[in-house]
Amino acid sequence: MSTEYNYDEQGQFFPYFILTITGLITFPLTYSLLKPSKDPENTAPRIHSDFKPPHADLVEGQKRKQKRRERKLKRMIAVTVGYLLMGYMLYLIAVTAKTIPKIWDPYDILGISRSSTEGQIKSYYKGLALKYHPDKIKPNPALNETIELLNERFSEMTKAFKALTDEEIRNNYIQYGHPDGKQSFSMSIALPKFLISGGNGKYVLAVYGLLLGVLLPYIVGKWWYGTQSVTKEGVLIASAGNLFREYEDKINEGGIVYALSSGEELKQCLERDRAEYGLAKIEGRILAKDETGVSRGLTEKEGKKLDDLDSGVRRKALGLLWAYLGRVELGDPVLEDGMEKAEVAPIAYALNESFTTVALAYCNTEPILSSFRTTQNIIQAMPPNSSPLLQLPYITERIARTIEGGSRSHMTVQQFMGFKDEKRRKIAVGQGLLTESQYNTAITVAKQLPLLRVEKAFFKVMGERFITPGSLVQFVVKARIVPPGATPPEVNELDLEDIDPEEDDLDALHGRKKSGKSKDGKKATANDKPSLPPLAHAPYYARDHSPRWFVFLADNKQGKMVVPPFTIVSLDKEIFDEQGNQTFSMQTLKMQFQAPPQAGEYPFVMHLLSDSYVGMDTEMDVTLTVDETAKAEKMAAEDEISEPDEDSLAGQMNALKAGSIGAPSKKSKKKTKEETSDDESDTEGEEEEASDTDTDTDTDTDGE
Repeated sequence: MSTEYNYDEQGQFFPYFILTITGLITFPLTYSLLKPSKDPENTAPRIHSDFKPPHADLVEGQKRKQKRRERKLKRMIAVTVGYLLMGYMLYLIAVTAKTIPKIWDPYDILGISRSSTEGQIKSYYKGLALKYHPDKIKPNPALNETIELLNERFSEMTKAFKALTDEEIRNNYIQYGHPDGKQSFSMSIALPKFLISGGNGKYVLAVYGLLLGVLLPYIVGKWWYGTQSVTKEGVLIASAGNLFREYEDKINEGGIVYALSSGEELKQCLERDRAEYGLAKIEGRILAKDETGVSRGLTEKEGKKLDDLDSGVRRKALGLLWAYLGRVELGDPVLEDGMEKAEVAPIAYALNESFTTVALAYCNTEPILSSFRTTQNIIQAMPPNSSPLLQLPYITERIARTIEGGSRSHMTVQQFMGFKDEKRRKIAVGQGLLTESQYNTAITVAKQLPLLRVEKAFFKVMGERFITPGSLVQFVVKARIVPPGATPPEVNELDLEDIDPEEDDLDALHGRKKSGKSKDGKKATANDKPSLPPLAHAPYYARDHSPRWFVFLADNKQGKMVVPPFTIVSLDKEIFDEQGNQTFSMQTLKMQFQAPPQAGEYPFVMHLLSDSYVGMDTEMDVTLTVDETAKAEKMAAEDEISEPDEDSLAGQMNALKAGSIGAPSKKSKKKTKEETSDDESDTEGEEEEASDTDTDTDTDTDGE
């Protein structure tokens, strides 16, 4: 027996091979392109405003550039080519003649029935031998017959006859499917023969070498080293190291801006043909003492840090950061049109995410708060310690100071919107201030900002009345989205309760649905879909950003974070109804942590911070009370002690004290129910009467 290797000369199997390989690549790529995006930036609603800041076209250009990156153009091209190639392979499969291997069958060769006897087979074979023996027949040129063809046909007939009459040859046929015993088999390679014929084999080997020896290692190596060179926040390892070295326990927002300028991503963004172009003009603009400079952001200390930098690229990066935060006009068409000022903001945002991770590792409250506030400043393009009113359209630093009336403390958007419309117009509209149209635009935006107002915050342990040492504590925050200037309805006290789910309600236990009370006080569960807040109103920021909130607990005495931040991306109830109006629904936010190992009272400060808006943070004092385990068990046991029976002397004395000796108690009604149940008869009428008594008793009990 021998083995033969054949090539697909007719192209019968080659299309199947290419179709399979191409499909294995194309179908997963297609799914990755067509699956709905879960990013909040692509699904969240938007704040309605027609405000366009200076150089809005550059900001929009950066957004379009980012969206083009997210469209995965290379993947789309690969999918298109894949489907074209698959279509061509299907065409080849349809038009290529298929060669079907023929099974050796002696009955078919002789042309006789399978039910023929041995005598009939011998008689029929004699007739065929007289007719088709090479000595008896001559080739027919009209049928393209040759002597070799006639000899081969008669030889097959002889083999077929012997396979049916000779016992040894018949055994070979039964066992191996052929009278000659085991036959050689061939293996077909699904490649056309022309690929290796005529000296083309070396090119095929070269292609295999490039694919397996060069391209595949390059792709794997690029992926591997790419994942190893960045952190989970998506910044370079080198940048994270620089930020770690810049960290200080008392660092403020200005110091963080200085630290962000050490990021390698900013250097890569600016290292072009003219990396240091316009550096002197940028520094002159941001250090100006008039209104065009960053009067409330870049302090003398920060300005000195800028002067002490030796690297021109880093100085330019830091200067562009301050120019962006201060909304400073650079006065140079090349600098403005180069989009460098718009490019640095998203990079700085990613770097600040990494710096926040460093600050959280140290657990110092001040740097953590500064990093979160720096995120707000980057999103809103505002220098540190500036007026929150700058978030509203058309309000500049000078107009904000006029509205605040020279106060040392800044006015928040909530305070501004808390004034009556007449007073707001008086302090905001006029010569050198806002026009009527600009005022209306600012008020429209202010009324849409998602302010998360905390209504109640408390600690609890699921299924327990007391918090004991080492137990798993839930910190529950009840809050509502109340835009500045809105008048929400009164809080329903039932909405402030947090009801534990039933033990067998796995969906509620795992947070897939919320439990609470309905308006009538009965236990209910809500299956509301998560609701996304509107995208941040950030006209200067060259990205669409979905607001997030962070909740963490801190110990002000030690200046340390106690419980790490819990991130809130979506809310558990709808913010808007079908008509687009505010629902003011009570939202439930929860975070879990382990209780301290010792009993006592632990005063904490809850910080709820927005990453998108300035001046809309909440700071609240909360106290965690941890009871001794023995005390909690004793109080729980006392609660389980039942009241004395009414028939006993103690029960009558208790009824006299309560002044309700004539009123039936719950226990007596329960006893009546049990007696009624015991006296049930086997008759249908009595069963119905007993059933009616049970229903009435239950109703009365519920009513009480």
